[in-house]
Amino acid sequence: MGYRIVVVGATGNVGREMLNILEERQFPIDEIEVLASRNSLGTECSFGDKTLKTKDLDTFDFTGWDMALFAVGSDATKQYAPIAAAAGCVVIDNSSLYRYDPDVPLIVPECNPEAIMGYSKKNIIANPNCSTAQMVVALKPLHDRATIKRVVVSTYQSVSGSGKAAIEELWNQTKGKYVPGQEVAAKVYPKDIAFNVIPHIDVFMEDGTTKEEWKMVAETKKIVDTKIKVTATCVRVPVFVGHSEAINIEFEDFLDEDEARDILREAPGIMVIDKREDGGYMTPAECVGEYATYISRIRQDSTIDNGINLWCVSDNLRKGAALNAVQIAELLGRKVLKKG
Repeated sequence: MGYRIVVVGATGNVGREMLNILEERQFPIDEIEVLASRNSLGTECSFGDKTLKTKDLDTFDFTGWDMALFAVGSDATKQYAPIAAAAGCVVIDNSSLYRYDPDVPLIVPECNPEAIMGYSKKNIIANPNCSTAQMVVALKPLHDRATIKRVVVSTYQSVSGSGKAAIEELWNQTKGKYVPGQEVAAKVYPKDIAFNVIPHIDVFMEDGTTKEEWKMVAETKKIVDTKIKVTATCVRVPVFVGHSEAINIEFEDFLDEDEARDILREAPGIMVIDKREDGGYMTPAECVGEYATYISRIRQDSTIDNGINLWCVSDNLRKGAALNAVQIAELLGRKVLKKG
């Protein structure tokens, strides 16, 4: 016996990835519906060898459905997620709306699966920010061994994190650099993204950080440990898919780089590719379409007593969004609903 699943926002990048991953992982489904706004009504979505047509989110009845995977913005989520939850359908939300709600669990299954039981307060589970998701997969097993005091992270985030329009802007600007008269002005971003990097993701806050940077701080504390200090600099780079992070970790206890490497090799959701030679590391282009979070460049930080540096890359549309949501659905099925 399988589940009745709804994918909300099925025509977007993350929604389509959710459908792909549900099929790839053979999630036990008895029935599935794909929903979108009226502007996308009737759009066809692929699900394995089937073609599904989107239905109207505004009029859909969630009664009798087991789970709804939401891949829409916070405004639409605010309107429709409570309706689905009140109808008895568990919402797994990819927006930022509920991440900081104390009555909504924020889940990365490799890190805090036990928190899933908190879903019943609102019938909603939150999916973390893409940059946080891959980082905490790496932090958690190291924290369990040596207790993390402080994290300094610089992110190099692909344009797919901003949606289809950003992907098109990078593509068109790149072409425009080579064709006189075909230049494309920046619309999605405040400056050109092609052949450039932009140290600005989301809005600026009063203290000079951006909201993306604040998200990494708040979400790491909620998922891993409230005592961990985190400082982040988040940068948009001209890469289509795949986020990268340079992470510096300071521990309470000494952790040798070889032991850290061994711990990460055994940790769930992680692949270690770490050879000290040309090409002996992972890049974002190589992680596209993969489930794993890849860790490379593991090395001691000699400037502090208990420090480790590492390089972390992952497909942001997968582990950073769609895959983590499906993993939450799998966890919910195993721990709570127990149909599949």
